[in-house]
Amino acid sequence: MLDDKPGRKRRRLWVHPIAAQRRQKGQFHQLYNYLRQDATKFKSYCQMSIETFDHLLVCLHPDLTFVDTSMRRSISVEQSLLVTLRFLATGNSFASLHFEFLLGISTISGIVCHTCKVIWQRLREEVMLTPKVADWLWIAEGFYQSAQFPNCIGALDGKHIRVKKPPHSGSWYFTYKQYFSVVLMALADSNYRFVIKDIRADGSTSDSRIFASRMGECLCQNQLALPEPSRLPGSAGPPTPFVIVADEGFALSPHIMRPFPRRDLDDRKRIFNYRLTRTH
Repeated sequence: MLDDKPGRKRRRLWVHPIAAQRRQKGQFHQLYNYLRQDATKFKSYCQMSIETFDHLLVCLHPDLTFVDTSMRRSISVEQSLLVTLRFLATGNSFASLHFEFLLGISTISGIVCHTCKVIWQRLREEVMLTPKVADWLWIAEGFYQSAQFPNCIGALDGKHIRVKKPPHSGSWYFTYKQYFSVVLMALADSNYRFVIKDIRADGSTSDSRIFASRMGECLCQNQLALPEPSRLPGSAGPPTPFVIVADEGFALSPHIMRPFPRRDLDDRKRIFNYRLTRTH
């Protein structure tokens, strides 16, 4: 079909011949049913188990189901979720996914954006609950078992997520890494799962300032329901607070543990830095 509106480039094809072969040669139609027969291969491809994938399908189905029209058939819920998971798991561009799934680049962009939005709206209250005392104690036990670091309730760090320069933003989002970004600040448990996250700061803001202005404020005001201090294992000394381990970019505080400066280290400080960095 041709677009006859003035000022617009005329479209030569309604569907490109390559995309028209999606149901015969696209990855979803070629691999999906075979992958479901092998749990290991499915997890390697999607970065989640078949059971988790099916749970997501049930949760997202109402918002990802569209009606077929006389012009074209809609994209199935399974395919929308699989395309989104491949994008998130591999970081492949939309152009690369276009040749894998034989979907239009703009179609893939719409699928990924819409699916991510639906995942957040449907699951944030279920997945990102504020931890309670019992949850913090369980996290601390996980760190003690995996890294032998007692009274640790999380590992803290920031990650720059590259973005296009927002309109009229000046240098707010421009980072020292020489690109525009937003910062994902997250506290993770010993199984690499997010416990608390903050994704609102611009890339020009340092990790310590982001933490102090939001998550750190909640910590100082005791809004995170942390457990009462307890003695370290095998110690008869006074109770010590539960702490978050972080790198040198964060300020030391009663609940933030960071390494000693790297100059003039004695053996005790060097061993402590090794254990803390290993935990982090």
